Amino acid sequence: MQSPRALLGPGIVVLLTLVAGGWFLQQGIAQDRGSLADSRLFQEVLDHIADRYVDSIDRDSLYASAIQGILTELGDPNTSLMNGETFENFRLQTEGDYGGVGLEISDRDDFITVVSPLPGTPGARAGIRAGDEIVAVDGVSTRDWPVQQAVQVLRGTPGTDAQVQIVRPGVGDPIDFTITRERIQLLSVPFATLLEGDIGYVPLGLFSETSTAEVRAAADSLRDAGATSFILDLRGNPGGILDQGVGITDLFLPSGASVVETRGRDGLPNGALRASTPDRYEGMPVVVLVDRGSASASEIVAGALQDHDRALVLGTTTFGKGSVQSLYPLSNNYVLKMTTARWYTPQGRSIEREDGEDLDPINPVALTEGTEHLPITVTGAYVLPPDTAGRPTVTSAGGRTLFGGGGIVPDVLAAQDTLTAAEQEATRALSEEWGSFSLGLFSYAVGFLNAYQSEDPNFVITDADLVALHEHLRTERELELDLETFLRAEPVIRYELETEIAGQGWDALEGFRRTIRFDTPLQQALALLREADSPEDLFSLGASGTPPVGLSLDAGAGL
Repeated sequence: MQSPRALLGPGIVVLLTLVAGGWFLQQGIAQDRGSLADSRLFQEVLDHIADRYVDSIDRDSLYASAIQGILTELGDPNTSLMNGETFENFRLQTEGDYGGVGLEISDRDDFITVVSPLPGTPGARAGIRAGDEIVAVDGVSTRDWPVQQAVQVLRGTPGTDAQVQIVRPGVGDPIDFTITRERIQLLSVPFATLLEGDIGYVPLGLFSETSTAEVRAAADSLRDAGATSFILDLRGNPGGILDQGVGITDLFLPSGASVVETRGRDGLPNGALRASTPDRYEGMPVVVLVDRGSASASEIVAGALQDHDRALVLGTTTFGKGSVQSLYPLSNNYVLKMTTARWYTPQGRSIEREDGEDLDPINPVALTEGTEHLPITVTGAYVLPPDTAGRPTVTSAGGRTLFGGGGIVPDVLAAQDTLTAAEQEATRALSEEWGSFSLGLFSYAVGFLNAYQSEDPNFVITDADLVALHEHLRTERELELDLETFLRAEPVIRYELETEIAGQGWDALEGFRRTIRFDTPLQQALALLREADSPEDLFSLGASGTPPVGLSLDAGAGL
């Protein structure tokens, strides 16, 4: 009774396969015919509009609008069509090097203004300073130039010269500079330093082609200088190149450990990336700092180290940008950047946030819809309430409970200290004029440094300086906020002013040093690492029930 069924089984399978295959083949032909008809219909509509619509419409603009409509319909902000210029800027951001003079610039008032010369670049060596106005390049006035135009002119082949004329605050006549362009490399790690003698601090600002090498060099140097533990600061890091996220994670995991998995259409796995080298810093406790501005590759690093119980993640829940973009070169020098997969942590958590929430409390204070009720910190950021309720959970490799649901939820929730109710009210009033405040703060810092005339970075901001800043903003930037309200926002104003002056007058490291006393999550990380001799100690301390730092709000804070 078994044999007929065994004989007929394969035949039936073959027959069904042939029939099904033929059906799919015919369906494909029908679909192709439908697509051709739709394409013809689209072209006919476009031709009629271009040829006969009552108002003349450029055919190229119609095509551009149609393409943009298709992309908008996807509802994916990470899928876009880039022209040659836009793609070149995107490439520079990710590859991190170009030929230029090394100046960070902005369009302020009528001319291009130097925000900061990059250390060690031709612009810095030539003596260009923050606050200098670039009034001409190669003999051509820059009045009313947009930033992008100045960028295109100042960039160029290494070894060529740029003739730059600047106007400097406090100096009567314009100053001429000849700056020889060089290959400029944008640093992912602007500095690295030891804190409290033996805690290595490595801030990672972006993921470019050199990020892994920079982090490795910084960590090696700090270890040689006596570091016994590390803080990897990913706050505000928007991400970047995937393989650099994998490479940095690889530094802290054993060979063969899973780093991230990509899943494409229908959620099917289509790739798993693993560590390929031994843990370079085995046994050294690591804290990873994250916040709402940590996205993409930052979340890959934090998620993988958390899943493998290699690092304690501290801060606030990350952004939740867990999608993979692929680049497709097109005709006419266009490039399509399109989402083709999503990222999952080693324990299967999706990094992509699905709720569509778009609050960004990392940016300076601004009255944004939906944020009016949120408490404000001394850094001018909003504090979102902990969002662990209703999230799915998984266990780490060592059995710890972790939250899924998009973004990386820290092991220890720690936000910046919030302001008093009166300070928040004043800060919200200041935020309504934040553009004027920001521009005026920059120019006031330039004047402060010109008057300071000292190499000692330990400057002091007095109450008289704050009053003088208000007068400067009122007269130079038409600030309408009265002095009494302005001074009630002192914590935010002092934070912004001190960091602006330190960054302009010295370097990124000195600017960072001025923020340490304001930085509650960093202080929490330092406190934990002071007590931890091993990663296991660190996790025990993190789970010991200490109240989350920075989330204890006063009665008027709004939570």
